[in-house]
Amino acid sequence: MDYSASIHDADHPAEASPWGNSPGSSPQHNRTSFGALAEPPANPFRYPSQSSGNGLNDDGGFGSAEADYRRPDTAGSVSAAESISESHPVEAAADQQEQENQGDSIGGQGSPPPFPQQPNFAQHQAQEQQHLQGQQRQQQARRPQPQYKLQAKITGLERTGRKDPILRFDVHTNLPRYRTTQYRDVRRLHSEFIKLAEHLISANPEAIVPAVPPALTSAGAGTEEDEIRVKALMQRWLNYVCSSDVLIRDEEMQLFVESDFGYSPVVKKKQPATGVRRKILKQFAPPPDDTPELQDARPIVKLFYLGAMDAGHKVDKLVKSRRGLGLAEADFGAKLGSMNAQELHQGLANAYRKLGKIIQMVGDCHAAQATAEATTIGDPFQHHSQDAFIVKETLTNRQILIREFIQAQDHTRGRLTAADRLKASNNVRREKVDEAIAALDEARHTEKTLYEKTTRVTHNLVHERRKWFARTAADLRLSIREYVLREIEAERRTLALLESVRPDIRSIDASGGLSRLGRESHPTVRRASAATSQGPKGDAWSGVPRRSADTLGRSVSGSFVGGLGEEGAEVEEGEQAGRARALSGARAGGLPGLTEEDDEDRVDARNAASRLATSTF
Repeated sequence: MDYSASIHDADHPAEASPWGNSPGSSPQHNRTSFGALAEPPANPFRYPSQSSGNGLNDDGGFGSAEADYRRPDTAGSVSAAESISESHPVEAAADQQEQENQGDSIGGQGSPPPFPQQPNFAQHQAQEQQHLQGQQRQQQARRPQPQYKLQAKITGLERTGRKDPILRFDVHTNLPRYRTTQYRDVRRLHSEFIKLAEHLISANPEAIVPAVPPALTSAGAGTEEDEIRVKALMQRWLNYVCSSDVLIRDEEMQLFVESDFGYSPVVKKKQPATGVRRKILKQFAPPPDDTPELQDARPIVKLFYLGAMDAGHKVDKLVKSRRGLGLAEADFGAKLGSMNAQELHQGLANAYRKLGKIIQMVGDCHAAQATAEATTIGDPFQHHSQDAFIVKETLTNRQILIREFIQAQDHTRGRLTAADRLKASNNVRREKVDEAIAALDEARHTEKTLYEKTTRVTHNLVHERRKWFARTAADLRLSIREYVLREIEAERRTLALLESVRPDIRSIDASGGLSRLGRESHPTVRRASAATSQGPKGDAWSGVPRRSADTLGRSVSGSFVGGLGEEGAEVEEGEQAGRARALSGARAGGLPGLTEEDDEDRVDARNAASRLATSTF
């Protein structure tokens, strides 16, 4: 018996004693089975008070006069007692024995009459327990689940000639299977990255693994641009792989990071179908597919793969042609510069020498432009072609998996038909039945496994396809933008070189170097100008505005410069009248209500070169 617990304890600070003038501590049985249950709701009187019909209150008490008096039980109390005794027979017997002991031990003070208990007390406790468990589950659901991640950062590149480079990177992760959270200065060869990618492609058919970038770019081994590009491309590849929840949980990723002496795949998995069998399966019509997004994706990816590969080959031809142009320009510049020794005219000899050097420099610019084209647009086309090939083969693996699932369904139907036929036969042997049941169970298990795998692969590939389309478009957009900027830079450099030789050409003779070019109406004396030769109003090398007859002969709808220059003021009045009649005839033959466009708005070779040389981006 435990009498140490006070009525005014911490659990019931405001609860009054239901016994009136009873002693300070009330006997309570230590119920071990109800220890984890919640207490019933607070009530100023723990048991229901009943008014006495004889005018005596509970404080006077029957317990002080008649100790053996027992209040007759009601139907509610009897049912509650029976329910408690049936659910907890041991505790009911203990409670009865305790009440008898209390009646014998207390004696003079008298034992309190056993008040009838509430009939739904056990049910109320069960509801409270379910409520607490529901709250605990809600709290666990509200807790933020840990977001597992794997981050890698390229820190260095070590290259010895054209050999396989070594990449150094740091890794940070919170995956529980790893030995630690940080790995510093992990060193792996580029070929080991390729081995890892091949394993990930074979072991994870539900993920799209990007193609590993090449170890050498078209910028040339040993150059600063090559090192920057290789590090940036490998960092992008690691970001794509580490952002996939499927790939970071692969065991080979952990071995790749934690291996101390190089890396080689422990488990080597192959494609679902390889060699001749794969080629034969590709010739068949694709199996029925309930996911149109993936069904339509494979032809698109195949066209992109072929188009990117063809574009890469054409860029290679362009690069070779431009490099050949650079070599031809360098040879032509050297021969042109050697002509100054044979020229007697001093100005022309000087112009030959300077122009030869400029042409050689233009040839060098074209060679550099060819390298830039191969680096900025040729390499991305080849890389995206390889990447699209991997995506195409991944979607092909899914189709092969669907075909295997359909075959498993047919196999299960065959086994079920055989079992039904065996059931309907008259002579049934036990061995045959066991064999048929085992074969049917195996076929159903195989079908269930393939169904789960196909569903998982389809669900993940839908998201992977969207991510791949988005990132491929973004990468190609960046590559094209860089290519355009490099082309503009190369053309501006070429124009600047050609502009630099203009003063030497103008200083050949007093006429501005135009006397030997067969020009008409060239001025007798012309002052060399340091301004750019290509302007929106005309070519500064010509010395005179364009003649209206030539303009009208080239294009009837072309523009005409209305304002004549200083040289045009000296032209005879007859020629002015002829030009006016020609102009009026041209305007009369044009469209009514349509004004001729200004020279600044014309889009031709001269204005395009001028705007390209003066515009800023």
